[in-house]
Amino acid sequence: MLGSLNRVQIDYLLTSQVIGRIGCCFENEVYVVPITYAYKDDYIYGHTLEGTKIEFMRSNPNVCFQVDVIENLANWQSAIVWGNYEELEGDLREDALQVFVNRIQPLMSSETDRPRYGLDRKGTGTNRKTVVFRIKITKATGRYEKK
Repeated sequence: MLGSLNRVQIDYLLTSQVIGRIGCCFENEVYVVPITYAYKDDYIYGHTLEGTKIEFMRSNPNVCFQVDVIENLANWQSAIVWGNYEELEGDLREDALQVFVNRIQPLMSSETDRPRYGLDRKGTGTNRKTVVFRIKITKATGRYEKK
């Protein structure tokens, strides 16, 4: 059976996962990349080093985010949300990092699982700046199949 997810189900799916994909566009080029994220109160929170996705999202803050759970080809859920990219500084940045750490830390099983940048104040060891951001969800849709 195929069906649509309602907003409560979409929120549950976003809350239950930690890896999703950001889709962004600059001029005529589309870029889709997986990220580790945390979801809270209609925001997708993430952090990364400056690079292509940050360049694209700074140029065009209208982004798309997709997450799914796939048991097999007949049992899956997928949600796509649209929203606006925003870089965070100061207290908002610290609060966002705390949301991220609170969500991700229980899933870390060893020291090698820990991000090498962004979650401490020691720096990245590169010339690229760590960017903490959030995406404010403005629209959402979801589908599922269940056998």
